[in-house]
Amino acid sequence: MKIAKYEDYKVGDKAEHTKTVTEADVAFFAEISGDFNPLHMNEEFAQKSQFGKRVVHGCFSSALISAVIGMKLPGPGALYVSQTSNFRKPVFLGDTLTAAAEVSEKFTKKEGMLKFLKLSTVVANQNGVVVTDGEALVIIM
Repeated sequence: MKIAKYEDYKVGDKAEHTKTVTEADVAFFAEISGDFNPLHMNEEFAQKSQFGKRVVHGCFSSALISAVIGMKLPGPGALYVSQTSNFRKPVFLGDTLTAAAEVSEKFTKKEGMLKFLKLSTVVANQNGVVVTDGEALVIIM
């Protein structure tokens, strides 16, 4: 397993992760998070909402960003410092989401001891519609 190293990355580097959201994913996410909001879990309830059907947890898309950061860019050895997530559009069961991260800035602190990457992040559905965007900050070796 390759460990992320600061000098291996440059502004503009990109990576992505794609996942189709299943019923099992939503149930498992609810179980882990403790968020059993009927908008996510109950079709009858959700049909009466402005969306007309169940909506996937917003943080599910943020979790896909975490997969990109932890496994691809920068990858193993990266320490997540912060993430902003703007939930732009709803996600529904069966949607295929692609989470992407792009290095937007590199900088160091404490006389070069701490090495940071700032990443622009975006999650889009199968139609190219952005459902979540934001920015992440990570420390790498």
